Amino acid sequence: MKAKAAVLYGYGINSDYETVYSIQAVGGTAERVHVHDIVNDPKLLEQYGMVVFPGGFAHGDDLGSGKVMANKFRFKLKENMLDFVNNGKLVLGICNGFQMIIKMGLVPYSDFEQRATLMANDSGKFEDRWVFMKMNQNSPCIFTKGIDMLMTAVRHGEGKLYADSLVLNDIVSKELVAATYVNERGEIAGYPYNPNGSLLNIAGICNPKGTVFGLMPHPEVHNCVVNNPYWTHIKDDVRDWRGSGLKIFDNAVRYLEEKF
Repeated sequence: MKAKAAVLYGYGINSDYETVYSIQAVGGTAERVHVHDIVNDPKLLEQYGMVVFPGGFAHGDDLGSGKVMANKFRFKLKENMLDFVNNGKLVLGICNGFQMIIKMGLVPYSDFEQRATLMANDSGKFEDRWVFMKMNQNSPCIFTKGIDMLMTAVRHGEGKLYADSLVLNDIVSKELVAATYVNERGEIAGYPYNPNGSLLNIAGICNPKGTVFGLMPHPEVHNCVVNNPYWTHIKDDVRDWRGSGLKIFDNAVRYLEEKF
């Protein structure tokens, strides 16, 4: 199977085109697939090696960010999504997509039991800024392999990861915290480096297999160097105009090409 991704769209999802572009830019194949089509014909999932839940404001974030979409999948596609993940295929949830997959229970344990959530930012406002993430080299996460730090954008009002101490201790001990908010020197730091007050500065988590990954920052935003607000400071030294966010998608595509 050539690396082929279904990038969901519809009902307020609005980052689908950038996500499709990012996958195609690293040699993968991506198609925009309406959520309605997947819900009504779950067998469509069999055509793909990865499903991406992009950013946006699905269903206007009524009942809480990502909650309505999470329930659609939990009650309509639970068995299909479990088969998808158990077969080693990939799921990526970005921002609103992370809110969806964490509330449907695909992370941290991919058992459709919600054990964590993403709640309102500590700042009490929508955060639209660029942040630094440091990747956990001990994490099983397929998407973050070989990446040390990555700079990209956040744009969310409910991005604070919260879970009780038992869950937090478990995901830390199992190295499921794949990405952490840091400052430009790679050090743990508070606001604005941690834009939402996420516990333990968590920016992204994965499941134990590393095949399901959810993160609040948008790697698809940094698909070209010129998208970075600081690019003019480094433009004379640029040799590769691809943005560093593409590394996330490149890892996914390479994995699918090797496995399928």
